[in-house]
Amino acid sequence: MELTALALLVLGVVLAEPASRALATARWPARDPVGALLVWQAIGLAGGLSLLGAGLVYAVAPLGDSPAPAFATLADAVVAGRLPPEVRTAHVLALVATVLLGMRLFVVLASVTIRTLKARRRHRDLLDVLATPWPDAPGTRVLDHPLPVAYCLPGRSSRLVVSAGVLEVLEPDEVRAVLAHEQAHLRERHDLVVLPFVAWGATAPFVRGMVCAQLAVAALIEMRADDVAAARAEPHELVGALRAVGGSAPAAALSSFTTALHARIGRISAPPEPLAAPLRLLVRAVAVALVAVPTAVLLLPG
Repeated sequence: MELTALALLVLGVVLAEPASRALATARWPARDPVGALLVWQAIGLAGGLSLLGAGLVYAVAPLGDSPAPAFATLADAVVAGRLPPEVRTAHVLALVATVLLGMRLFVVLASVTIRTLKARRRHRDLLDVLATPWPDAPGTRVLDHPLPVAYCLPGRSSRLVVSAGVLEVLEPDEVRAVLAHEQAHLRERHDLVVLPFVAWGATAPFVRGMVCAQLAVAALIEMRADDVAAARAEPHELVGALRAVGGSAPAAALSSFTTALHARIGRISAPPEPLAAPLRLLVRAVAVALVAVPTAVLLLPG
């Protein structure tokens, strides 16, 4: 099974680096943000499965011809308090390294999640004191601040916030476009899409592909929210809102309404032609295949 382990390792490295860089610089995601987000999630999941799976498969390589039965053999031996004689030092080291890598991924993800939730909870508590409900838009709070700022705090107790400056600067139709944009973030839980990529970027900041992934996903969720807002408002209304609401939101917020502002305005003003239906289907099939391949290798008997 050494070749299987090597194949998984190569797949994981390719997904983490060249594939991520290529997708981050590709032009087609702007024509299908939802499909691109699915591919990014598939790359993240498949890359993690492949890299961790490579170490596990190599660790149990002497115990069988396919991973699943070999895992079972090793588990039985460990429960019995002994190590199979076929397992050498190199295999043990591979197992230990894989477990440590998996633990680091889990700890970083948990740490990022807890830190984000705490920051949002503190900010939510402040908003409940400082901001007032807006009768014209149920679920929206108005912060008495002169700068035009709009953002959302996702979660079970979500908040959608606009400043008094937004209501003074924007026309009513532009305000509705802003609200539609932020509501798209909340409704589609874009915070859950972004969070794993933030954690992976923190796990290995020296891997440029992971950093590219985080930035690309952040841009794509803004494109998706822009598309939802553009379907409910005229393009010039959304563009006007984007130009006015160019300030920064708090760090705890999901959307600062500023990501790649110039590029987003250009995309809204001159929307790219959506991918043809067969290509959209192909993109989703690729996403499924990316996850299915390492999963099948690890779980299915040989």
